[in-house]
Amino acid sequence: MSVSASTTCWIKPSMIDFWLAAGLLLLVALSFLLIPVLRGRRAQLEEDRTALNVALYQERVAELQTQQEEGVLNAEQMDAGRAEAARELLADTEGVEAPRVSRLGKPLPLLAAILVPVLGLGLYLHFGASDKVELTREFAQAPQSMEDMTRRLERAVAAQPDSAEGLYFLGRTYMAQDRPGDAAKIFERTVNLAGRQPELLGQWAQAQYFADGKKWSDKVQSLTDEALKADPKEVTSLGLLGIAAFEGERYQEAIDYWNRLLVQLPPDDQSRVALQGGIARAAEKLEASGGKVAQAQAQAPAVKVAALLKVRVDLAPDLKAKVQPGDSVFIFARATAGPPAPLAAKRLTVADLPATVELGDADAMMPQLKLSNFPEVQLVARISRAGQPTAGEWIGRSQPLATSTTAPQKLTIDSPDK
Repeated sequence: MSVSASTTCWIKPSMIDFWLAAGLLLLVALSFLLIPVLRGRRAQLEEDRTALNVALYQERVAELQTQQEEGVLNAEQMDAGRAEAARELLADTEGVEAPRVSRLGKPLPLLAAILVPVLGLGLYLHFGASDKVELTREFAQAPQSMEDMTRRLERAVAAQPDSAEGLYFLGRTYMAQDRPGDAAKIFERTVNLAGRQPELLGQWAQAQYFADGKKWSDKVQSLTDEALKADPKEVTSLGLLGIAAFEGERYQEAIDYWNRLLVQLPPDDQSRVALQGGIARAAEKLEASGGKVAQAQAQAPAVKVAALLKVRVDLAPDLKAKVQPGDSVFIFARATAGPPAPLAAKRLTVADLPATVELGDADAMMPQLKLSNFPEVQLVARISRAGQPTAGEWIGRSQPLATSTTAPQKLTIDSPDK
């Protein structure tokens, strides 16, 4: 599976702005805790100064008493000296606030000043969205390898477990890495979220078949039967049934299934060469075992015209004050009856709106998921401030539309994205 650049259309959030805001909030919180401590320290200084003045007053009174006992001062002079010392004490202590009694003690505010940011950070990491912020930052850069892409998709699925698109891409990636067991579990989750669509059932059946060591089972049979009942042209199920028939030496069945699949593929599809080679090998083995290849009904390969949809995207007037020019705008087409993943996608920004874009086979997210392979699609435009194609703030959806449509379409972003 090739990783398309359009699957990594993500915008890097302003981490600097985030941490600046967090730092300012932390300073405000610390101020509420440290101001009482500083006030308490000032009060302690005032209290120490008052105690010193009282001690000087008492020393002055003791000195006057000694002079009176020695006969230097009479009673009248003694009273006058005591009154003078009292006036000086009052003058020195004037304006000093009454000491505040703290029940918390001095160490507690300092301890709280340390614990509050630590506790706040712990709660944010546990309950907050730091994982999504970090994930968005990582998706702003192109993956270095398939393993790197897989790790990012796994984290995206963990952050958004209800995203059918994310699950679908992760399942396809697991298959490309020869991890069918993991892919089968992911496709099962995708079906539970997006519904029992033929394409998803076919992918689930294929992954389950390889996870079971290429052993056909009732479960795989049930999935392929359900997929082909809903869509007799479902390509993954046809290819899988051909493989199973070939492995079981039922060569005529393999030829029949692969011929049905061959008719569904566009003439320029690269997988046609490998498929025709498989048909030829099955025919050789059938003839080598004494059999004869049944003549297939003459069927001309279906020549599919490349689909191209033109759509003009605009923003509802009442939303223009609620968005920012740098917000991402993802415009894509997805099958009304098919996989949840977008078939074709483009990315703009709010500043580009209104804009006219074209979605065609050249914009396919994956080679086998082209617009021309599906009869009907829905056009979607989503605004995502975090730069995530699968979730955002505002969205616009069209009515089901035939992929053969040539008339320009209009799409207005006017609803909250729920």
